[in-house]
Amino acid sequence: MLILTKSVPSVSIFRMLKIRLQRTGRNQEKTFRLVLTESKNSTKSGKFLEVLGNHDFRVKNGTKINKERVLYWMSKGVKATPTVHNLFLSEKIITGKKINVLPKKTVPKKEEVKAEAPKAEAPKKEEEKAAA
Repeated sequence: MLILTKSVPSVSIFRMLKIRLQRTGRNQEKTFRLVLTESKNSTKSGKFLEVLGNHDFRVKNGTKINKERVLYWMSKGVKATPTVHNLFLSEKIITGKKINVLPKKTVPKKEEVKAEAPKAEAPKKEEEKAAA
């Protein structure tokens, strides 16, 4: 008789984990959960490995973070999203510089600006020749 057993992955298998904010709460009343999840899971999937705390942006002191667990997971190599990284900095859980989370504006390249300037000057010279 053949017995099939479910194989359990060993602990040494590395998964890309992240500390993210997961939105909870009602409409217009946003509250967030700090969760440890795989990087491939979407924030709305509801799949997470551990709840590390919660955060409410509406309340001045509305942050409760399990500092010991956050530092443990970060020591294992888990990365935090930029917003969570900035939250940890403001709560003095980690040290470093804040990360800019705003989208970058696209600035036209200098070559394109220089190429457009001579085109604008060329019609003026033609008008002067016609007037003379």
